[in-house]
Amino acid sequence: MMDEKQEQVRIDKWLWAARFFKTRSLAAKAVTGGKVSKNGQRTKPAKVLAIGDELSIQKGTMEQVVTVLDLASRRGPAVVARTLYEESEKSINDREEKQKLRSLFYAGQSMPAKRPGKRDRRKIKEFIRKGE
Repeated sequence: MMDEKQEQVRIDKWLWAARFFKTRSLAAKAVTGGKVSKNGQRTKPAKVLAIGDELSIQKGTMEQVVTVLDLASRRGPAVVARTLYEESEKSINDREEKQKLRSLFYAGQSMPAKRPGKRDRRKIKEFIRKGE
């Protein structure tokens, strides 16, 4: 009887335990919002997860496709959480490619050396209101 309960884990609980989301409520919101799909289909946070299921998890512009290797309902260290799933090669390559594109996009931009002072703020406002 104990083994049956241990084998049944909700999707939101597993996503939290596998450290894809900081809190279980954030995981539940992502699943409800359609950011997580199980075996190519939209799902609900309370659906039971099984070993071998394929999850597609979208966070911002990044998407991870993982296969469930083990079930856990408790959050543990990151090293243990990493053993709960395996990410597909295609997913890893896509994420690395997007990361490279993002770094190239932001390569020419730099943060200002300091916060704008009173004179700088006046110039910014003057520049913005120029077209009015």
